Amino acid sequence: MSADDVNNLATVLCVTGLVAVMVWVLPWADRKVCGKLGLNLHGGLSTNPNADRLLQIRQRLLIAGLVIYTAIFAWLVIFSRSAMRSYEINARPMRDAIDAFQTDHGFSDVFSRFFTEGFSAFANVKLVRPEDLIQFYLNIMVFVPFGYLLPYVFRWFRERVRLRPALVCFLLSFIVENLQLLTKRGLYDLDDIISNTIGGFIGAYLFIAFAYVNTHPVWKKNLKEYHSWRKGVHPNTLYPFRRSVAVSRTVLRASDADAVMDFYSGKLGYRMVARLRDPDSEKQTILLQLGRSQAEFRCDPSVPVPEGQVLSFSTSKIPSILKRLRMNGIEVRTDYEDPCSDRRALLFEGPDRVQVMILEEI
Repeated sequence: MSADDVNNLATVLCVTGLVAVMVWVLPWADRKVCGKLGLNLHGGLSTNPNADRLLQIRQRLLIAGLVIYTAIFAWLVIFSRSAMRSYEINARPMRDAIDAFQTDHGFSDVFSRFFTEGFSAFANVKLVRPEDLIQFYLNIMVFVPFGYLLPYVFRWFRERVRLRPALVCFLLSFIVENLQLLTKRGLYDLDDIISNTIGGFIGAYLFIAFAYVNTHPVWKKNLKEYHSWRKGVHPNTLYPFRRSVAVSRTVLRASDADAVMDFYSGKLGYRMVARLRDPDSEKQTILLQLGRSQAEFRCDPSVPVPEGQVLSFSTSKIPSILKRLRMNGIEVRTDYEDPCSDRRALLFEGPDRVQVMILEEI
């Protein structure tokens, strides 16, 4: 084994080991530390009275780790290199992986004989350029942390974890390759974009398999209930259209339209979509909207308002919302946990004794 082979093998083992440590150790340590500090990572109430501040510190540390890795990556692929006089562009997909092997009659012949001869068809395939295969592998591994950390750090990526991290990895790789083309610091290689995107996919699925499982101990129960529900959903239900449902609306009774506008629009920030007045009476219908949540108030001072009305929506910004509610002089109950979802919630009272509940979304 030559010195180059030893160096290549050491590089592969080092990179693979670092990625494996990140995948295994980060969620384990995160769960242990947060457990010691009394922080709830899956939406429920935390026992630590300073939980909001500590969770914000945790988020900033995770973002800092992602930024540091991004800076190291940028230095390695662009800033550590000097501009080249001659420049080469590889627009042939999978060139490195294919050129690493040699066959008697080409890979098309090998795959055609595979269906008749089985795995013996690969007997004449020889590895002649291991460095090309190692380079392809390293390009995959260097983007695994991006696919892993993006959903770990940001909820937006967790919402579509099988697509969004890989898409961002593709865009990032595309930008890097074009920067290399403009600055002539490195080679523009289509294989790099392909391998980097594969690394993003692998990282996202490693997040599902390790990080989510370790930080959400109730995942088995939730998965079992989800599969049970999927089996019981009939073709004539609205299940196929679930992703098309975007706006939720709650209909409430009220007695004073001005009080509704002052509280929900003035203090909570709802936008008025419509305000309809009945010309023959004091009845009014007010439609307010906040994001994808709508609240319709049917105001009639002559009819008693029913008890037990609830307006609820979810958000991932509980600490910031709590601060703003208190700035507006609203008394908020912070020790409430939704019994149906075991999620932490803010609870306060609006006009006509309407219970407003803001669930924490993670």
